[in-house]
Amino acid sequence: MTSERTGRTAVPAAPAVDAGAAALASALVRLTHTLQHVLAEAGRGHGLTPQQVQLLCALSSGPVGMSELSRWLRLGKSGLTGLVDRVERRGLVARIPDADDGRACRIALTAAGEELAGRAHAGVTARIAAMAAGMAAGERAALTEAVTQLLDAAPCQSPSPEAWPEQA
Repeated sequence: MTSERTGRTAVPAAPAVDAGAAALASALVRLTHTLQHVLAEAGRGHGLTPQQVQLLCALSSGPVGMSELSRWLRLGKSGLTGLVDRVERRGLVARIPDADDGRACRIALTAAGEELAGRAHAGVTARIAAMAAGMAAGERAALTEAVTQLLDAAPCQSPSPEAWPEQA
């Protein structure tokens, strides 16, 4: 419906959300910001941005096509191309031909990229472990299960933890 006075279309009211869902959403938004800081801290010592850390970790399971990376990292074509270009100039990734589509390429870690991805992931893991240090093992397991359920229900899928470097 358009208001005669302002000429603007009225925005329908948001559906009612129960207090528990609102608290969960608030906590997850705060966690997202905290995790961005964790990624920034982990990358800072290596001269990497948070997005570059995410890219290296996403490639740890093997070469990935640009379309899939775009979905994982939630970046448009030009943003992803710029990100890959910057990391490629540092010698951390390489573009390799896609065996199934001669017009496309896949992005793969170089040896230097694999080593740096492992160190960055170890830094992220250590920081998250420190955040959870006050939780009992059962609480950490329950949190892991709950977060996994949320991720599995998400409309966009990210690389699974199995794609990340092994921890010694």
